[in-house]
Amino acid sequence: MTSKVNHQNGAFEERFDTEPFFEVCQDLMCIAGFDGYFRRINPAVSKLLGYSDEELFSRPINDFVYVEDRHRTEDHRTDLRENIPLLNFENRYVTKKGEVIWLSWTSIPVTESKLVYAVAKNITHKKKIEEERNHLLISLSKINEELQHLTQMASHDLRAPVNNLISLFHLLDVSKVEDMETVELINVLKSTTEDLKGRLNYYLDAASQKRVCMCRQKI
Repeated sequence: MTSKVNHQNGAFEERFDTEPFFEVCQDLMCIAGFDGYFRRINPAVSKLLGYSDEELFSRPINDFVYVEDRHRTEDHRTDLRENIPLLNFENRYVTKKGEVIWLSWTSIPVTESKLVYAVAKNITHKKKIEEERNHLLISLSKINEELQHLTQMASHDLRAPVNNLISLFHLLDVSKVEDMETVELINVLKSTTEDLKGRLNYYLDAASQKRVCMCRQKI
């Protein structure tokens, strides 16, 4: 339903009936008093929280807020009473079935009538995704620490015997070995061991460098 208002200059301003919009909006829309009670709510509020309109109107709004969020919610409600708008404020509510849901509020106070006009979005799904991401990051961090420990162990356990073997070859005096086949075998083993050391250092250093890069990216 629409109406037109005639101004002094003869122009007409068309006004729309906002009632249907209030009723069908899927976001939570409410009008609350400075006393902390709901004055009006749209169907989305009772549908999400699971309480009847009578139950929601008869109790302070903070009764429906998750216990750990009540104090800071009341602090922000005090700001509203001082004519400070509330933008993108997130807190948790508890449904009648005991489920915890996250809401993001935008609230505008009207001091003349001591009312607060507020709209909230259900961001529970977003919060669950964030929680899963944080758990994943913690798991990856733990895996990274385990890989770091493994790399350090591998570096010591693998490098030490190779270095010892190379030292042993340096102690050998092949000039006193008369059998040329034996001398050739010793030289082949020495060359192979040095090549093994080079490859081992390359892969262990690469693994260590990759770990450092992952740590920097996380920071």
